[in-house]
Amino acid sequence: MADDSAVLRRPVFRGPRTAQTAAGQKRRHHSGVSDYGDSLRRLIRNTGPIPVAQFMAESNAHYYATRDPLGRGGDFVTAPEVSQMFGEMLGLWLADRWKKAGAPDNAIYVEFGPGRGTLASDALRAMAAAGLDPDVHFVEGSPVLRAAQAEAVPQARFHDDLTTLPDDRPLLVIANEYFDALPVRQLVKTEAGWRERMVGLEGERLVPVASDRPMDAALPSERRDAEPGTIIETAPAQVAQMRELGTRLATQGGAAMVVDYGYARPHTGSTLQALRAHEKVDPFAHPGEADLTAHVDFLALADTAIAAQAQVLGIATQSDLLRALGIERRAEALIAAAPARTEEIASALDRLVSPEQMGTLFKALLLAGEGWSD
Repeated sequence: MADDSAVLRRPVFRGPRTAQTAAGQKRRHHSGVSDYGDSLRRLIRNTGPIPVAQFMAESNAHYYATRDPLGRGGDFVTAPEVSQMFGEMLGLWLADRWKKAGAPDNAIYVEFGPGRGTLASDALRAMAAAGLDPDVHFVEGSPVLRAAQAEAVPQARFHDDLTTLPDDRPLLVIANEYFDALPVRQLVKTEAGWRERMVGLEGERLVPVASDRPMDAALPSERRDAEPGTIIETAPAQVAQMRELGTRLATQGGAAMVVDYGYARPHTGSTLQALRAHEKVDPFAHPGEADLTAHVDFLALADTAIAAQAQVLGIATQSDLLRALGIERRAEALIAAAPARTEEIASALDRLVSPEQMGTLFKALLLAGEGWSD
C-alpha cells in the first residue's frame, strides 16, 4: 500500500479576502454537521456503504453548488488567481495553434470549470492581442460560480456538460484543475482478493471499507498478485469526458490544454484528498463541505485521446510549459512596467514554476485535431 504521506498535495496559496467571503467561511466552518452530511449518513445507515466514486461525485456536486470555494475566504487558490501571467501564457498557446491552423474565423474558446472567470479574462486578453477574438463557451454546473463568471466574462455562454457545445466549428479548450474534481473509483487488495473501496459508517464517522463483492476479474492479470493493502484508482468519469473531447477535436478541429496535478507514470495508492479553509483534512470527515480531488492519470487521458483519434502533442510539467511559452520574459515586462510590484511578480512567478511549489506537481496535456498539430 502506498504511503499517503508521500502523495503530493494541492499547494495552498493566499488570495484576496473580502468581508463577504470571510463571513461565508465563518458560517460554513462553524455551523456544525451539515444537512448533507446527515442525509449521507442516513443513506449509508439504511442501505449500506456506497462506492468512493459515488461519495466523491455527490459530495462535490453539493460543495460546488453551494459556494465560491476560491480565494483566502474559501478553501483553495488556483494558478489563475496567483498571477495574470498564467492565463496569458495559455491564451497565447491557443492563439499560436489557431494561427498555425490558418486562423479560422469560426473557432470558439471553451473552458471547463472556469472558476471565477479569471483565467478566461486573461487568456482572452492575450488572444485578442494576437488577433483572435472567439466566441466564449463555459462548461460549468455551479450556479454560484456561473454568477461570478458572467460578471468577469459577460459574453460567455454556459453549458452543463460537453455534449451541448457547438459541433460545427473548431474548439480552443482549456481545462485547468477540472479533471481532478471528477470522481475516481478505488479498488483495494484484501486478503480475500480485490474489492471495491466503499464509504461506510463507524458510529457516526464516515470511513473507507472494502466491499464483499470480488473484483479480481476487473483487473488485468499482471495486477492481481499485488500485496494486500494496495489501492488502484481508475477514473471512468475522466475517461468519458476525455473521450468526448478527443472525438470533438478529431472531427471539428481545434486544440486543447489540460492542466492539473497528477502523475505521468504508473501509480498505486489512494490520492483522494480534501482541502477545507486551506488545510488538508480527512477526505471523509466533511462531506459536501470540503474540496475533494484526486490526482489525474495523464497517461490514461492521453491514451483515451489517442483512441478517440485526437493527436497528443505532449505531456509537460507546468514549469517546463510556462517557461517554454515565455513566462519569464512576461514577468520581466511586467516588472519593467511596474517596478513597485517587483517582489509580488517575482513571488507569483516562483509559485507557478518552482519545483517546490506548482512547477512539477502540475502537468499539462496538449491535444490537437487534424491540421492543428504543426
